[in-house]
Amino acid sequence: MTQQLQDEFDSSVENAEAWMKAIQERLRINDNTKGPRSALEARLRETEKIRALEPEGSLKMDLILVKADAALRSISEEKKREVLSKLKDIKALWEETAIYITHCHSRIEWVWLHWSEYLKAQNEFYTWIHNMRVTLEPDIELQLGLKEKQWQLSHAQVLQNDVLNQSVLLERLLEEAASLFSRIGDPSVDEDAQKKMRVEYEGIRQEAQNRVKLLETITKEHEQYSASVNQFQSWLSGVTEKLNCCIGGATKSSAEDKLKALKEIAKDIRSGGKKWKHLENQCAEVIQNTSPLGSARLKDELEELRKALEKLKLLSSEEEERLLKIQQSESAYESQARQLEADIQQLRKDLQRLENDLDPGEGEKTEDEFVTLWKKCNATRAALAAEESKIERLKAQLKELLRFSQDVQPHAESVVSAIQQYQSVRSKTSKMSTDTEAQLWRLIQNPLQSFEQWKPSVQMLLETPEPELAHIEAALAESSQFKEKFTMLQLKKDLLNNVLGEEKAESLLQEVAEASKEREILHKSLLQSKSKLQNLILQHKNFDAGFAPLQKKLSAIKAKLDLEKEPQTDLLGKKTQLQRLQMIQDDLAELAIHMEEVEKLVQSNTTHRHEMNQLSSDSQALKRSLEMMIQQSEDHVQKHWAYNDKLSDLQQWISVTRERIDSCQDADGEHNTEGRLEDLERLLSEFPDKEIQLHLVEAHGQLVMENSSPEETAHVQAELDQLKESWKSLKEMATGLLKKWQLSRAVADKKKKRAFVDSRWMSRPAFHLFDVDPSHKEEKMGEGQTASSHLKLLQNFEEWLRGENTKLTKILTGTPSSAEEIKAHQSKLEELQSRVPHGQQLFEDLLHLHPVVGSSEDLEELRYRWMLYKSKLREALSSPQCLFLSCSLLCVSQERSGGACSFLHRVRRAALPLQLLLLLLLLLAFLLPLAERESHSCTLANNFARSFKLMLRYEGPPPT
Repeated sequence: MTQQLQDEFDSSVENAEAWMKAIQERLRINDNTKGPRSALEARLRETEKIRALEPEGSLKMDLILVKADAALRSISEEKKREVLSKLKDIKALWEETAIYITHCHSRIEWVWLHWSEYLKAQNEFYTWIHNMRVTLEPDIELQLGLKEKQWQLSHAQVLQNDVLNQSVLLERLLEEAASLFSRIGDPSVDEDAQKKMRVEYEGIRQEAQNRVKLLETITKEHEQYSASVNQFQSWLSGVTEKLNCCIGGATKSSAEDKLKALKEIAKDIRSGGKKWKHLENQCAEVIQNTSPLGSARLKDELEELRKALEKLKLLSSEEEERLLKIQQSESAYESQARQLEADIQQLRKDLQRLENDLDPGEGEKTEDEFVTLWKKCNATRAALAAEESKIERLKAQLKELLRFSQDVQPHAESVVSAIQQYQSVRSKTSKMSTDTEAQLWRLIQNPLQSFEQWKPSVQMLLETPEPELAHIEAALAESSQFKEKFTMLQLKKDLLNNVLGEEKAESLLQEVAEASKEREILHKSLLQSKSKLQNLILQHKNFDAGFAPLQKKLSAIKAKLDLEKEPQTDLLGKKTQLQRLQMIQDDLAELAIHMEEVEKLVQSNTTHRHEMNQLSSDSQALKRSLEMMIQQSEDHVQKHWAYNDKLSDLQQWISVTRERIDSCQDADGEHNTEGRLEDLERLLSEFPDKEIQLHLVEAHGQLVMENSSPEETAHVQAELDQLKESWKSLKEMATGLLKKWQLSRAVADKKKKRAFVDSRWMSRPAFHLFDVDPSHKEEKMGEGQTASSHLKLLQNFEEWLRGENTKLTKILTGTPSSAEEIKAHQSKLEELQSRVPHGQQLFEDLLHLHPVVGSSEDLEELRYRWMLYKSKLREALSSPQCLFLSCSLLCVSQERSGGACSFLHRVRRAALPLQLLLLLLLLLAFLLPLAERESHSCTLANNFARSFKLMLRYEGPPPT
């Protein structure tokens, strides 16, 4: 059976090695990029076929591993080394073959893709050359006008820029051709082909430049002609404007001036004829490079300019004849115009005098001054009514001037200005009269309005619970002033009738009478409030005499309380502080009685009541703070008492126990030794309870130190340190004496004594240092430490494996859709692969500790999860997604889905026998404890682990 397994292994190795060498030979034949494109494509197809055989190699390797595993379990050590050596060689050969497959296929595929991209770019370049040649080959078309020629030039410049920009793409294409020629050596990319592309490009560029130069010349000629036409039109518009100024009736120039201007215009028109001849010559040159329709438009435009020049010449001659007739009527017109101006000046002087008399002056005016101004406004209005006849006479004189052909606009403006001045003075007089009446009405109404504004403030002052005496006195003074003003208004009845009218004056006097009655009522109320305030001031003086001592006493109590916040040095100080706090509490109760007496004086005073409430609030806050301090002080005293009592009890027990142990050491004899051992064991049985008491003393000491001064804290810490030293020395003394007496006991009584001590002390896990057998204690401690270390390693490895598996699942669920995403996908997988050695080291550490402690089921489940994770990661790294830019993204997606399906199929086929084998091994592991109940074989455990991973055999004694 052993020889058959080895033969099967050797046969599988030989078959795999022959298959790999055949694959390498096929790769060596196809590993060449030189030659035509068809040969390169054939080699690419061949390498794809070889790459498709890679899963077959993986299956052969899996078969070799299974055969090797079966052979290693049943052959000798020498043959094992031989099998391992062959296994190592075949793994190395397989890795070399897999890498060669990938590199060879990638290299040929990259060159093929490079060549394809170059051919695509070359076709695009020759297509562009053909399109440009078709565009530039026809002759230049004649355009309609300047705008079309400019568009044609712009289009030619765009084509030229396109040609110039194409030079960068040409240089890049030539570089790619040179690079590709160095790899494949094909004549289609040699230097002649490159020169041919450059020559064709230079021809296109030269033709585009020549076309742009010719179009620039044609466009420039047309632009110059258009500029000349625009200049001629501007000149024509200027001469026409001058002529219109002479012809128009709005001008102020005389007939002689207009005649001189017309002579200058005629001279300019003669020079315009020469300019038109120059335009005609330029038009003939432009027509040669213009379409027939455009030429007709240019001729029509030139003819229109000639007609406009002739029309301008005719208008100039007609206007000159008209001006000669106008000079005859100017003399009669001037005499009537002078008389009109004299009458206008006289009217303006009279209006100015009346306006000056209406000057109201500056500054505030009294009531009498407003009455005088009102009378003056009435007199001015009567004078303006008399001047109205002069205005009518001026209008009639202006109508006489309108019969003449001369421009009467200035005289009309003078008449209108005089009328406007008359209207302004009349409007000003009316406005001033109205404003004066309004000012008089405002002055008369002012006392009533002020009273209406003053009345709400007085009512609010009367409604205030505690008004100030100064405000009451000020209100009484204002009330007296209003009384005087109301009396004066009632005495001016005649004036009010003249200014306001009888009805309005009567209404105003009724309002004054009603306001006077309201003032009398408010004045009486103010006098009553004044008397009440004077009585309250007298009560305020009595309150101040009793309130100030209360404030001082409360401040003194608060100062005493602040002094008691410092921590005390000892228990006596804490008791004394508690007594002082109780005395302060009595003083605060006495203060509350005095406060109740003072509160009776402030029932009707809001300010005093607020001050008293504030004092009461401060007193209550101080009372609560004092109660809290008293409670804390009582707490501190009680804790200090408890600490002292427990410390004293424990110190007394330590002293008594030390004396009893000393008395046991002084006794002699075998009989006495047995009695002393029993006494010592009884003493040791008290140690656990006393150690708990020691911890309680330490806890009470910490509470005391938290609420004590630094000196007291240091003292308590020293007591605790001394107590710990006494406890430690006592425990060491008892332990040493117990060990000494146990060694002197007979061997027959040793097991009995050990059982007795174990039953006493093993029930108390906190005191294992008193075990009777030191070697047994060390063994138990070693097992506990090993179990703790194994559990920690197991948890660490499970957490690490769970995190890595989660990352791998996220990577595999993502579907890359571009070359950059495929690169990122590959880098993440390689990062996970780089951490696999670390995980293997953690798992091997677990295997080293497993023979000592641990559960076989947990470890085997973890082993299966670790193997499954490595298999998933290895398959992900070898999937078609990891070949960067191997083909289009559609092909990558199809290959990935097909590879995943084939991988799952292989996993299902290979997993069933492996799982059956694992179940069989687990069954054997469960049967091992039944075969040897007394001892567990570390050798068998190690061999069981080696059934899954090769490792060194351990032949020595058990490590535990």
